[in-house]
Amino acid sequence: MKDTPDTELDTRFSEPNATASEWDQTRRVIESAELFWICTVRADGRPHVSPLVGVWLDGAVHFSTGPDEQKARNLERNAHVVVLTGCNQWEEGLDVVVEGDAVQVTDERTLQRLAAAWGTKWDGRWTYQASNGRFRHAVGEALVFAVRPAKVLAFGKGTFSQTRHRF
Repeated sequence: MKDTPDTELDTRFSEPNATASEWDQTRRVIESAELFWICTVRADGRPHVSPLVGVWLDGAVHFSTGPDEQKARNLERNAHVVVLTGCNQWEEGLDVVVEGDAVQVTDERTLQRLAAAWGTKWDGRWTYQASNGRFRHAVGEALVFAVRPAKVLAFGKGTFSQTRHRF
């Protein structure tokens, strides 16, 4: 996967005077997001959506989930996910949709870096230890997943725009 995507304004869904959201701006929204929503697919094909916290590291959105949670069970069968963030305002902001596959992270060194990234981003409110290919924390253990974007959509508001970043 390349680091910098091909970026294109979709004029079908943008105002005439709109400009494409630059990748750096879109990435900053992902990096600074306090809350994401993830959509996974249940075994019977129905969608499952839930909120989560995550971090952007090494070109991917990372999240954790308990091994018995619905999203973990869904990912065992179908790795395709959509991860969303943004704001609930109409006149300003940038909403971002990341499409890709969730791949479990088990490498101890990467997990240690991710634990440090969570601690830094959340001022210690989310504290993890890497152990045996998982995160350990005060209430148990969690699987960790990375979503490398295949496509990212950025929806600008105020002057409405739809930008597509393809990797």
